[in-house]
Amino acid sequence: MANEGMKPVAGLLLVLNFCMYVIVAAVGGWAINHAINYGFFIGTGLELPAHFSPIYFPIGNAATGFFVIFAVIAGVVGAASALAGFHHVRAWSAESLPAAASAGFVAWTLTLLAMGLAVKEIELHGRNARLVSLFFRSKTDWSCFL
Repeated sequence: MANEGMKPVAGLLLVLNFCMYVIVAAVGGWAINHAINYGFFIGTGLELPAHFSPIYFPIGNAATGFFVIFAVIAGVVGAASALAGFHHVRAWSAESLPAAASAGFVAWTLTLLAMGLAVKEIELHGRNARLVSLFFRSKTDWSCFL
């Protein structure tokens, strides 16, 4: 094939992409575990609080729960799309390209959705410093994008 020289570049980018998505999924999994361990505790005979939310996170603000859940989903789908990309790089044929491209596009759109929720979390303030690795917060004012 004419693009045979692009295989090493594509392989390196896939390894970096796979590592990024695994890190996002791991940090998001830690945040979900933390929320389960330190969230609401309801004893026998007690009722749920008036403003109970099943996506309550003791860290962050009201957008944190949605952000973390969508970040974990994006991380898992992104890692799976990287595996589809590895298969395409190994086969390097026109038949394997559409599956890898469509999986990558779905992972990219889910990542954009999680990024939008991260922007909302930044706008609401009260961000937890441990969740910074899910979305790198720069010193720019994100309100111009909202």
